[in-house]
Amino acid sequence: MGHGDHLCLAFADDAEQRRVVSAFVSAGLERRERVMYFADQNAPREVLGWLRSAGIDPDPFLISGQLLVTAAADSYLATGSFSADTMVASLRQELADSLRAGYSGFRVSGEMGWALRQVPGAEQLAEYETKVNEVFSGHQASAVCQYDARLFAPAELDAFDQCHPGAVELAEFHAGAGLRLVPAFRSGQRALRVVGTVDYQATEVLEDALEIALGWPGDVWVDMSELAFIDLAGVRALIHAANRLPAGRRLHVVDLAPLLSQVISMVGWDEAPSLVVGDREATA
Repeated sequence: MGHGDHLCLAFADDAEQRRVVSAFVSAGLERRERVMYFADQNAPREVLGWLRSAGIDPDPFLISGQLLVTAAADSYLATGSFSADTMVASLRQELADSLRAGYSGFRVSGEMGWALRQVPGAEQLAEYETKVNEVFSGHQASAVCQYDARLFAPAELDAFDQCHPGAVELAEFHAGAGLRLVPAFRSGQRALRVVGTVDYQATEVLEDALEIALGWPGDVWVDMSELAFIDLAGVRALIHAANRLPAGRRLHVVDLAPLLSQVISMVGWDEAPSLVVGDREATA
């Protein structure tokens, strides 16, 4: 991340949240930026424990004021309710104060689960996420807003994701010279993003990634928008994974090249009740 970034972190795994948060906070401290963290599902002491586990002693930074870890009740909801304009103004002031104090920048991350409770003003969250883009864009500041996919409905998750200029990429299942398999979110649903080429050498790693995806709840989504090529062995791996799903669940292969969609249709593989194939033209 660099200055100006305002990213959405959608996650469904506690370890993934800890990894991203620890990296984001520690990088800011190393760059002599002022860092603020607003905790909600996790207590502030737990977040500080993540840093210690990552080899970062937070105490000197807490004492100097470079690091502040506090609860949502004392930040987003400091007045007992949420106001988009008030919070935007507060972040602008924090940025100005940080630069005036000699820090190289300002970064902030917050857990957004508080918005799901009966909090006055919570309906302004999407407005806030949109307005706050101006606080970071073009300035010496960055932010990561955290949305737990186990708490937010897919439609809510997608709506808040769309308010951000970008998203945090989760840890890859596989990263090779010609292929990357990355867990992601698509329209608020957990998805497996396939980037590059799936040939006979990569079929096994695709099968391994699909095995993980089958363990996710609900339907399985495979995003092929960045796929360059997939051979028949790779297609068979998709069909095999779909056939293993229990009744009522489906595997959605989306943004597949139209020619490959036609091949699957000609062979009759798309007749499997647990497989849904959408090409790039149909899903555009």
